[in-house]
Amino acid sequence: MTSKRPPPPGSGAVDAATGIARGAARTWVQTMVWGTRTSLRAARGFRVAATDRDAAVELLHGAATGVRGRARDFLGVADLDERIGKLGLSGTEGPDRRGQNGAAPDNLLRARGAQLLRESADVAAVDGAHPAHARVLDELAPDEARILRLLAVDGPQPVVDVCAVNLLGATSHPIASNLTMVGREAGCRHRERGATYLNNLERLGLIRFSDAPLEELSKYQVLEAQPEVLESIKRASRAKSVHRSVRLTPFGEDFCDTCLPLDRAEMEALLRNGTGG
Repeated sequence: MTSKRPPPPGSGAVDAATGIARGAARTWVQTMVWGTRTSLRAARGFRVAATDRDAAVELLHGAATGVRGRARDFLGVADLDERIGKLGLSGTEGPDRRGQNGAAPDNLLRARGAQLLRESADVAAVDGAHPAHARVLDELAPDEARILRLLAVDGPQPVVDVCAVNLLGATSHPIASNLTMVGREAGCRHRERGATYLNNLERLGLIRFSDAPLEELSKYQVLEAQPEVLESIKRASRAKSVHRSVRLTPFGEDFCDTCLPLDRAEMEALLRNGTGG
């Protein structure tokens, strides 16, 4: 009795890749003929991948590293990203695809970098929003969007650090840092999460804490009268507040200009038309 040989490593992913490619070829037959040589080359690639297992894998790797958006439009497959992820192509193609720690090898990373450089040299290309904007939106809480809007509309906001001082008046150690009123000023629903919100916005590269104080001293007087600041000052026999500020980074400014309707009328119009839902 002849025993069945086990399938080669990654055969499940390759079979699934071939299946997607066959579906792509069927979709291509039903679509209008593309009007450019680039489109024709892509169409031929889908037909070849429908019968060639290696071509199918290369097709999906190409989609995952630069052509994914175009492939999604061509195929009409809204969940192409998810389907590619389910194939497990990140670790099923052997050591030439991934290292032992799961990191992409240098040659693949450099290929992606080369693709970016080639696209940047295309003077006829029309660039859209920064590719990170969509991911940032997925990682924002509603209150954090309010904080960003406050910083975009009203500018930098006051921040104080409370520090203990020695007998000579020199700062010895911090007691509390990054105390602000941005949660209150922005109208956040969960003001107690203000520090968490600011940490996340800083992590995303949207805001930064600056040692440069604001010119309006009156804003610091209001902030220093807040209970949390007064309580921090009472924790040391000698304490002082250090004036600082929180403001948008250049990336944060670009993000707000692109993704946030800063005008209330525009926001209501977007929601009314269903664009923001």
